[in-house]
Amino acid sequence: MELAAGLADLQAEARCSVCKEYLKNPGTMECGHKVCLSCTSVFWEDLKGSVPCPSCHLNCPGRNFLSNQPPGEFTEVAILPPERTSRSGRQEGEHPWEKPQQVSCPLRSFPPNHFVWPVENAIVCHRKQIDCYIKLWREMVEPIQKAISTQRKGSLELRKRTECRRERVRSQYEQNRLFLQVERKKILGHLQSEEMDGLSKLNKNLAKLSDHTSLLKSLLKDLKSQCEKSELALLASVKDWYERYKQSGWPEMALVTLKGYDYRLPLQYSDLDRIIKRFQVDVILDPETANYKLTVSKDKKTVKYGSWERVPYSSRKFCFDPAVLGSEGYSSDRQYWEVDVELKMEWVLGVCREPFPRSRYAERFSDEQFSVQDGLWGVGLDNSQTYVALGGEKIHLLPKVSPTRIGIFLDSEMYEVSFYNLRDKSLLYRFSDLPRGTFWPYFYTGYDYEPLKICTVADLE
Repeated sequence: MELAAGLADLQAEARCSVCKEYLKNPGTMECGHKVCLSCTSVFWEDLKGSVPCPSCHLNCPGRNFLSNQPPGEFTEVAILPPERTSRSGRQEGEHPWEKPQQVSCPLRSFPPNHFVWPVENAIVCHRKQIDCYIKLWREMVEPIQKAISTQRKGSLELRKRTECRRERVRSQYEQNRLFLQVERKKILGHLQSEEMDGLSKLNKNLAKLSDHTSLLKSLLKDLKSQCEKSELALLASVKDWYERYKQSGWPEMALVTLKGYDYRLPLQYSDLDRIIKRFQVDVILDPETANYKLTVSKDKKTVKYGSWERVPYSSRKFCFDPAVLGSEGYSSDRQYWEVDVELKMEWVLGVCREPFPRSRYAERFSDEQFSVQDGLWGVGLDNSQTYVALGGEKIHLLPKVSPTRIGIFLDSEMYEVSFYNLRDKSLLYRFSDLPRGTFWPYFYTGYDYEPLKICTVADLE
């Protein structure tokens, strides 16, 4: 009895923990389980890195196990003839080596080189493989989700840009429509005025012609009656008739013509970007005209109000107003330049015509501001944060957004100067009553200490 029990323990010790067969090329795991080398190779085939014990799934780093080849005598003792078992307790088709909750190899009907694996162990292994696939698929899904998010953001950005472009087109169209409406009214008014003047002139001339015709008919009648008189009477009146004929003359014919109204859309109402690229000029300041409290930078692009500058007196300098002119005047073609006013609390930009008053003081934003007779056309911001246009009269402006950069477009061919709010590329104001002559860029800094900067051509590009 004791021998049988010892033999049973020895047989259990000599069996693999995985295939439950007698150990072949055996080894002992770090956890103490004995397994065949072939079983570990099959179990670890698809696993990477640290691997578990095939029996208890304890983590075994490095795939290390201890060689434990039993002596020949131990193996011979342990391997006994198989027990004779009766078929009376088995169902037909049941494998004799199967145990409850174990899965037999589906490829063979007998177990050589194939081991039986408990269901719970198989589930653990396959769950790990499934987790690996989940990780791989998740890594494939994440870039796709990022691409979808990027595409959605691109769609939103496209809609935003389209709406901005649509609003810009609407704004430009509305500006053109209002301009054309004003121009239509102006031209039709001129035509009506010319028509009335022409009709009046023609009617007066017609009245003169009618009076002259009546006079000629009267003279003709008198002359016929004189011809019926005696010869002496006729000779006595001949000289008088000659004089009357010379005095009768011929009234001038009235000629009425209409002025040419070949209308074309002014360039400043076309694309502003094309104006910038085509007509931009490099404007620089003239220090000889700067007020004594203005400091002009070395590149002559920036002017700043500050301390009194000790410079020689010049009649070209502004004595009281903190103002300065550009170094070059323009009398033909078209010119465009920009000025940065983002930090300024008070400023005036525009063009002026010489001779421009230098030695008198005039509050730019009062009711006595410079008029067209003084030769200034411009726009500005007063210290109460009100935008105005200065010319023949002071006009209050209401821009949609506060300007940070002003674009000035001088069109000497159309006798116009236009001012643009470059923050939204809208037209601030346009003067269309400029006379012929040379116009100089005009810069009024106000009394704050922030600089007024002319943008360079490189900045515009």
